[in-house]
Amino acid sequence: LDEVALSMNTVHSVPAGSTLKLGKISGPGARSYLSIAGGIDCPTYLESRSTFTLGQFGGHNGRALQTGDVLQLVTDLNPDYSAALPEDLYPPLSSTHTLRVIYGPHGAPDFFTDSDIETFFATDWEIHYNSSRTGIRLIGPKPEWARENGGEAGLHPSNLHDNAYAFGTVDFTGDMPVILGPDGPSLGGFVCPATVISADLWKLGQLRAGDKIRFVPVSIEDAVAEERAQLNSIAALCAQTHLCPPITPDSPILRTLPAAEFGDDITLRAAGDHFLLVEYGEMTLDIRLRFRAHALWQWLQKNALPGLRELTPGIRSLQVHFDSQVLPYGELIDHIITGERALAQQLDSLTVPSRIVHLPLSWDDEACRLAIEKYHQSVRKNAPWCPSNLEFIRRINGLDSIDAVKDVLFSASYLVMGLGDVYLGAPVATPVDPRHRLVTTKYNPARTWTAENSVGIGGSYLCVYGMEGPGGYQFVGRTLQMWNRYRQTREFTQPWLLRFFDQIRFYEVSHDELQQIRRDFPQGRYPLKTEETTFSLHDYEAFIDANHSGIETFRAQREAAFAAELENWHRTGQFNFEPEEASLDEETQAWPDDATVVDSPVAGSVWQSQVTEGEEVEEGQVVMILESMKMEIPVHAPCQGTVTHALRQAGDAVRAGQALLIIEAS
Repeated sequence: LDEVALSMNTVHSVPAGSTLKLGKISGPGARSYLSIAGGIDCPTYLESRSTFTLGQFGGHNGRALQTGDVLQLVTDLNPDYSAALPEDLYPPLSSTHTLRVIYGPHGAPDFFTDSDIETFFATDWEIHYNSSRTGIRLIGPKPEWARENGGEAGLHPSNLHDNAYAFGTVDFTGDMPVILGPDGPSLGGFVCPATVISADLWKLGQLRAGDKIRFVPVSIEDAVAEERAQLNSIAALCAQTHLCPPITPDSPILRTLPAAEFGDDITLRAAGDHFLLVEYGEMTLDIRLRFRAHALWQWLQKNALPGLRELTPGIRSLQVHFDSQVLPYGELIDHIITGERALAQQLDSLTVPSRIVHLPLSWDDEACRLAIEKYHQSVRKNAPWCPSNLEFIRRINGLDSIDAVKDVLFSASYLVMGLGDVYLGAPVATPVDPRHRLVTTKYNPARTWTAENSVGIGGSYLCVYGMEGPGGYQFVGRTLQMWNRYRQTREFTQPWLLRFFDQIRFYEVSHDELQQIRRDFPQGRYPLKTEETTFSLHDYEAFIDANHSGIETFRAQREAAFAAELENWHRTGQFNFEPEEASLDEETQAWPDDATVVDSPVAGSVWQSQVTEGEEVEEGQVVMILESMKMEIPVHAPCQGTVTHALRQAGDAVRAGQALLIIEAS
């Protein structure tokens, strides 16, 4: 403050007109936090003042702060703060970390082998450079897997029918685990073997590339008690402790309810100390199971308990988010069982509102092709879905041509099964007619970048990405906005466009036409054709029975092509993904005395090389662009001269301090 160093974890008075500077993070940890008395005065959005930069809303203009921004502060009329935090409350920082977790929601033997789970808890996982508030990628051993594939949910055994994610869950996107952070997706189709307890979530903000972590399983009861001790410590500014010993993980399943009594088998899975996952039936795509989740969703809304926070339906599941400091796990489970008994005999008569919403689609859009190019360069070079996702969809479904893929897509009526698939009102939908269900696998590992409102297929499902971010579905094109950040219109009576059980039908537009539509639609200048109707489970099941023969013929053709693709993956070694790590061999080479070595400031990968060997460069010129922590980072020439050696090329992995270019004075 005004060129005088300040101590951490201490309250300081700041005179008006002072200048506060925050320098580079040194030593362990990744972030420093600034707390301001009274807070920053900015508008609320979705009942929060925080900024969600990926969604471009909240906080100060929905973005990161920039030079010249002026922040207004809330006047704090009665400040009463202690001068410093007691030392025994300082957060311990290190380059090695222990994260306590609840086993589940998915584990052995359904998804992982017993040895997979043993390895998961015995491994010191390394933090990958491509990590951020969205998700923290981990480097370590790949699972053996208990299944050959995910069936209708996707080709890879990590794939499952989409369900909601808990905060801090460990999500296996293919063979690579990712800890979902505070900006992580809310719904998705990958298995999650463990969830970080609430008391340890703060540690996620201090993980940096190259750090090592180990997961330690603990009981739900101890996790709840540990959070209570932590909350009491913060309230009293006096350390309170709770012994939270490690346990031997047994099963993530808390209770099973038999079909003989409840109509379908129901499985209650632990998903951390604040989430419970209710799953229905077999691991198949069955719209009846989605109706079951919808029925419990409605029942819990009408029969709410204190401590219930949020209910999120998946394809064959319902996630219950609750405050375990108010509502004990056992009491919640008993309440759900009461509801399921009441609903067991009512399902067949259920009818729901269902709008038919017609959406424009730019087939094989330029933004989708750019995302594939980025993925090929910086994530995985030998992926079988590159360079064309459409060709991959054709091949894995046994269709004659890409035009046949196109015909199926534009003929289908997609039933919206979930919202917030990945982010911001994004629908996960499946064709009403099973003969329109194109099946694919999801990217392994997931993409680091997807253009807003790209449309993709993963497993048997279609998703419209609500915003720019990561993703794993195979691209078919791009459409208009699923979320309106700015205003209400005829279509946007709320920020999100679609509703549960809407039916999406696409019509084709060009890339340029879509660009204009995307400019007009949020302003209310592009009306959508919408038809009001209803969806009856009884009528739908009658349709399935009447068309059983044709549906089975289509499914047999699709499954044969699916099996052939899987066999080819195993034969060519594409089934498992081995992440490329940077080689440091060239760092031992001796360069001329007048040579300047341009090295990497971060661990990451080369997105673009801006110069070639023999090229003259000016001091300050951008010579290379790196990708790290979901950001593009320019590398500038430190001097004028000639590039004599270009040591790394586009797509190469690099480590911090690794030589990128050699420049010699000209």
